[in-house]
This record gives sequence, C-alpha cells and structure tokens, in this order.
Amino acid sequence: MGQTFAEQILSHSAGYNVKAGELIVVEPDLIMAHDSLTPSIIRIMREELGIEHVHNPERAVIVIDHVAPASTLSIANSQNLIRQFASEEGIRLFDAGRGICHQVLIEERLAQPGYVIIGSDSHSTSYGAVAAFGTGMGSTDVALCLATGRIWLRVPESIKINVIGRFQPGVTAKDLALKIGRELTISGANYCSVEYHGLQWLDLPSRQTISSMAVEIGAKAGIFPPSPTIKEFFHIPDWLKNDPEAEFVRELTIDLNALSPQIALPHAVDKVVDIDKVAGTKVDVVFLGTCTNGRYEDMKAAANILKGYRISSTVRMLLTPASSRELQKASLDGTLSTLIDAGVTLITPGCGPCMGRHNGTLADGDVCLSTGNRNFRGRMGSPNSSIYLASPEVAAASAITGVITAPKEI
Repeated sequence: MGQTFAEQILSHSAGYNVKAGELIVVEPDLIMAHDSLTPSIIRIMREELGIEHVHNPERAVIVIDHVAPASTLSIANSQNLIRQFASEEGIRLFDAGRGICHQVLIEERLAQPGYVIIGSDSHSTSYGAVAAFGTGMGSTDVALCLATGRIWLRVPESIKINVIGRFQPGVTAKDLALKIGRELTISGANYCSVEYHGLQWLDLPSRQTISSMAVEIGAKAGIFPPSPTIKEFFHIPDWLKNDPEAEFVRELTIDLNALSPQIALPHAVDKVVDIDKVAGTKVDVVFLGTCTNGRYEDMKAAANILKGYRISSTVRMLLTPASSRELQKASLDGTLSTLIDAGVTLITPGCGPCMGRHNGTLADGDVCLSTGNRNFRGRMGSPNSSIYLASPEVAAASAITGVITAPKEI
C-alpha cells in the first residue's frame, strides 16, 4: 500500500509503518514554544506534571515574538521568566526582534524535511513548506512533550491539492491559499494533512504562505513534496518521496490560469470572493506582515507598487517584517526606503498587530485590509472592527487609493 507524506514522516518517527486512523506515539524532532504560552507551559510541566526539567533541551526552541518587545509590566516580567527558564534548561532562545517563530525556525534550518515538529502555535503547519510534519498544540500537550520527549498523534487522512497553470500578473500564493479555503471551507480539512502538488516550481516563501494557512481549513498539517528549490538549502532524506500509490480522501484541482486576486470577507477566512466583488470598499488600516506574508518577497512586491506613490491620507499602513533577516534584506536594496517614503510605519519584526495585542490594535469601526491569515471578529482589536484578507500586492494598491483595489488598477 502506498503512503502519503504524512504517513511516511510519522512512520519514520514511530519506527514502523503506520496508516491513517492509527493512534501512535512519536518522539518529535523539534518542539517550539513562544512567549504567549511558555509561562503556562512551564507551570504545567513543573507544577501539574511534577517534572522539573525538559527531557531533551537540544530538541526545544523558544521564540519571543508574539508581544515583542514587551508592551506591559506583566508581559515584561513573563518574558524575563522565559529567559531564565531557557538559560537554566539550556534551550535555544530567539529573543524579541529576531522574528516570528515559524520564519526563524526555517531560516535557522532547525525545521528540516521529514521532521515531526510540534509548536505551541496553530500556524506550525508552516513547516510543511520544507516537507516537515508541522502541527500546533496547546500548552498542556507541549508541556507533556517537553517533559517526556514524546507525544501521541492520530495519523491523519490526507487531501491532495492538484495545481495546474501559472499565476497571472497580480496573482500570488496568497490568492491560491485563499482560493483553497474558499473551495474546502474552514472545516473542510479537519484533522487532515493537506498535500500541495504541481508546484515544484514555487519558491520557498510562497510555500510558507500556503502551508501557514493550512490550519485555516482545519488541517493538522500542510505538506509540500520536496522540490529542487528545497534541496538547495535542506537535506532531503532518501525515504521521503512522492508515492504514486498514496491514497487520499479527497482531491481538488485548481487552475492558476483562471485565478484572480482573492479577498476574504469579515469575519471568516473561507468567506472568499474575487476582488471585483468588493473593489471600492473603504479601508482605514492596511497591514503588511505576519508569518503568512511578512517576508522580503512580500515587502518587495508591495514596494514595486508603492514606488513613486504616497499612501492615501485616510489610510494607516503598518509593516511588520517576519524576521530581522527579512528586514535586513529589504534594507539593502532600497525596498524598505521605498515603503517608508510611501508613508508606511515600520514595526519590530514579530507578530505585531496580527492578534491585536499591541503595535496597531484596531479601534471600533476600523476597516483593515490585512495580509495576515485570520480575520475573525476581534482578532486584531475591537470586535466592532472588520478585517479583509488579501495579498501584499492588493494591500499596496489599496493603500494608495484608500479602497480595496486590484494591483492592475495602479
């Protein structure tokens, strides 16, 4: 019997062949925690589980990214607790300003093809961009994993996305991710592993965009097959390969030649329409960033549209780079200067306004066009605000006009 990528990776981790539906115990190759949940993870591990030390510090990583730098006294104290814990346990720590956990782990080559990666963040599906089985879990599961070095999983069924054609001008990976959500819906891939086929030519940043949004359709993981692009930077194990006999519970084909810019309407990620359905909608805030669209390529795409323009006087445009390295790239070739000249406000690399805790919280009545991954009511601040999701190109075009605008209109 053939195996999907999820079955291959979990079989290798478990030490025997597994199939969808089985309950297994594995030893994750990497366990990631971020600043928002690490204090509770420490408490659960030490107080509730009664285990003082991490089982294997070399497989643990902590990233301070969600509220970076600290915005209040209580958060500052919590982050100092995290720093002390990491120092005592010998855990790698990436401090405030280094960037978003998912971007950092891929940049540092800590996430590797064939790895099982457990993260305290739902968008840990991002690691599927490098053919890893990445999945998010809550504080209790992550605490147990840190304490014992093991975790149980149900082997997920898999859904196959077949992509044909090429992106047309003004259409990007973000539009494909939104289109997948539009077709499968927010619960269409519940506890499934989604595989993306036909995209061997797609670059790593675009893969990260798509994998990060796998969880928005309920997926346990979102995995890209290894490609020449990945082989340039990562080691591909011999056992990890496309199996033509793998079985899928569903297959979906998307033709990029027919894809136009997509917009997710408030307040659901799968409430997606072609841009012409909402063109002209007024926006107050444009947000460029997050683990979905905060990389150099996203900033460059926005800068190419904004060059020579100023953003509308009625718009506040915020930029949060995904990491310090991506920010540095943008500073070296004039991309950052172009964005600042256009009136964009630069924020420390990290999660920034994405979850509404600091650095740009939305007020009552604000309408935001975000390149992020979620637009739930109250996600970025006031429950009386509205969030539309779109690509960096649409974000830049809309910042110029003050209304939702297709890139081709600029």
